[in-house]
Amino acid sequence: MTDTAIFAGGCFWCMVKPFDQQPGIEKVISGYTGGTVPNPTYEQVASHTTGHTEAVEITFDSAVISYAQLVEIYWRQTDPTDASGQFQDRGDSYRPVIFVNSPEQRQVAEASKRALAASERFTMPIVTKIEAVKPFYPAEPEHQDFYRRNPWRYQIEEMGGRQTFIKENWQS
Repeated sequence: MTDTAIFAGGCFWCMVKPFDQQPGIEKVISGYTGGTVPNPTYEQVASHTTGHTEAVEITFDSAVISYAQLVEIYWRQTDPTDASGQFQDRGDSYRPVIFVNSPEQRQVAEASKRALAASERFTMPIVTKIEAVKPFYPAEPEHQDFYRRNPWRYQIEEMGGRQTFIKENWQS
């Protein structure tokens, strides 16, 4: 059965690859959600005047990969203690949010957030928001599949603190 998930966790360029490479993922689209302007452009979102957040919309086969597994991947790509952006990306358009599209997704996301907080992995509170899904607008073509089309630039963006944070906080 095909379903969708929407996650915001900083620059959408860095959010695609961790999901895109999982079995059961049909597509990952970079885009914008949560704002007031229909079909915003990258420049409009970057101006911090539309209320949008950079996000990824993931279409997945729930018989192969569960929503709960996607949420776990999400936590490992973000700093859930930073509500003001992610890593080098600062501002409301980079805030961490799990956008849920059903009561079941909300239940899974909230339970996962509680479990992460209870794990005491982080010394600061978990501040990632869980919000109802809002219209999702795909970003311009140059922002799609960025890690494949621009591997050198992607590596620079990815190394802007994200990988160090992940290694320090998610070693099992």
